[in-house]
Amino acid sequence: MAPRSRPAGPGGVRQGGTPPARPGPAMRLTRAAVLARAKAVALDGVRRLNCWGSHLTDISICRDLPNIEVITFSVNGISDLEPLNQCQNLSELYLRKNNIASLNELFYLKNLPRLRVLWLSENPCCGTDPHRYRMTVLRNLPSLQKLDNQAVTEEELSQALVDGEEITAPPARRNVGNGCRESTESSAAESTTETESELLNFSLEETNKIREELGMKPVPKDKFSSFSPQETDCNRKKRNNVLNAILLLTKELDAEGLEIIHQTVGRRLQAVRKKELQEQ
Repeated sequence: MAPRSRPAGPGGVRQGGTPPARPGPAMRLTRAAVLARAKAVALDGVRRLNCWGSHLTDISICRDLPNIEVITFSVNGISDLEPLNQCQNLSELYLRKNNIASLNELFYLKNLPRLRVLWLSENPCCGTDPHRYRMTVLRNLPSLQKLDNQAVTEEELSQALVDGEEITAPPARRNVGNGCRESTESSAAESTTETESELLNFSLEETNKIREELGMKPVPKDKFSSFSPQETDCNRKKRNNVLNAILLLTKELDAEGLEIIHQTVGRRLQAVRKKELQEQ
């Protein structure tokens, strides 16, 4: 029996394509978490915010970030972009691999005058037709210079007027209980690491996407696969992604913290080399 077709429009019904990220513990981004991540004393002083892989579902706090310029929300469970509508200084937005089901969420980004970089791939809203998806995004956000890590051309912007669908209204929201829009209120605690099962799913391509979002150089193919033959595929992926998790966390440390890491790594390296010499 042939599979049932899915709605094609960019509206509120989820389309085909990348499935939503597996839900972990629901997370609300809090004021304290934002200030800690951005190393700021007030929300209006936050310019850059990196919350990659933090299981976030509620980003309402973004309404109180008037001067934010760069936001990294990749690898979370975000589905509602309405809070970003207030971020008038936003120039770069990374939303790869979230739960954004409808391209109508772009309605909330249309009035951001400085938005030039958007990474939205690997969300359910991307659908099964890459061309139609890209054309729709560019028709509604014609000021973009880069979409999904690919430069936007003048030819694409012209074609988007023909092939893209204009979004004129926000997505419909499912109401619950007292008629308020459904939202996830959860513990203020935050998670800065991924579960082990999520780490094991990363490939070289995924690893380099993460590193690019963090402003790091990509890992060469020969370096990525330079493990001993005895290692299983599972262990190889785990080893590589533990390394990337460590690299990610080092960006949150100050000079004192980095010095502690440096000393610890030095001692660990000496111990490993001593063990290797004994085994030889």
